[in-house]
Amino acid sequence: MELWQKMIRDSVNSGEDLVKKFDFDRELADKLNNLFHIRINPYYLSLIREKGDPIWLQCIPDEKELVEDNMPLDPLEEEKFSPVPSITHRYPDRVLFLTTSQCSMYCRFCTRKRKVSDPTKISMKFIQTGIDYISAHPEIRDVVLSGGDPLMLTNVMLEKILAGLRAIPHVEIIRLGTKIPCVLPQRVTAKLCKMIKKYHPIYVNTHFNHPWECTPEAKLSCEMLADAGCPVGNQAVLMKGVNDNAEVMLELHRKLLAMRVRPYYLYQADLTKGTNHFRVPVRVGLEIMDKLRGHTSGLAVPYYVIDAPGGGGKIPILPQYVLGRKDNKIILRNYKYDVFEYPDVVEDEIVEPVTNGKKDQPSEKINEKVLV
Repeated sequence: MELWQKMIRDSVNSGEDLVKKFDFDRELADKLNNLFHIRINPYYLSLIREKGDPIWLQCIPDEKELVEDNMPLDPLEEEKFSPVPSITHRYPDRVLFLTTSQCSMYCRFCTRKRKVSDPTKISMKFIQTGIDYISAHPEIRDVVLSGGDPLMLTNVMLEKILAGLRAIPHVEIIRLGTKIPCVLPQRVTAKLCKMIKKYHPIYVNTHFNHPWECTPEAKLSCEMLADAGCPVGNQAVLMKGVNDNAEVMLELHRKLLAMRVRPYYLYQADLTKGTNHFRVPVRVGLEIMDKLRGHTSGLAVPYYVIDAPGGGGKIPILPQYVLGRKDNKIILRNYKYDVFEYPDVVEDEIVEPVTNGKKDQPSEKINEKVLV
């Protein structure tokens, strides 16, 4: 048994563990565990500094999860875009491939609670149906392995999936959607990296939400993946009490860059049942973005996106930098709120001669674009 597997075995893993470890009320602990299973591995547990801190909020269940908030279990309507159980095919050229229901730590804000932590073991037959679907659809060029967490699979099982996808000529890019570098970096081993290198190009999207998660162990795991040829990006979720201020977000993204992780997305929290207490107004997210752009390297600024309810996909939202127009000029403001005028390009209409009620095809353009 490898170290990371032993750490999974030694996790806080039940209502009874909550009672023993954190003095939870037994009835409440059981209710919370039945609603969405608990798993906090020893490494991530060690990052908690005090009750209610940003690490605690992400992994320790809260009675607020029991409040009836009228939110859906499947806010992105993934099932609607699921032609076979293992695949979500929302975008034209890419799919999400569910390879496991297991995670090394169950985030209390999870958007896929209906599937994650399901004790039913996913079979190779389940996975093969996904590979077969991808093989039968030549428009698919990009596959995101998700779950659960695909790095919860053994190296042998993960390699079977990677080899199966690489045997499909039209699959160009494979992405691993994994929180492992953040919550259980011991899983990233030399053997894993050596295996992954055989199936490039492979990209890794990981998930850090707070600077305290950027530990030496996490840094090493991200650097190992980068050294193995995997570009590593981060997808954070904006959450109340965790990272809903610009100073925390700035520190997080600067630390990620130092770990060779490129900030990619900052998600507005999804409308998932039992997670409403994590949500903050979009205004807060826009204010944070306004305090990042121009105040730090563009490399440290993610896209702030809302994953549209009902399966509309990711929609980027930005602070308002275009203030209006004045004649042929655009009025802009910068990160310091200094205002500038930018002369726009004037596009005159192309005049098309008409003969006998029919448009002739002009031999050349009558008017050229004029730069003001």
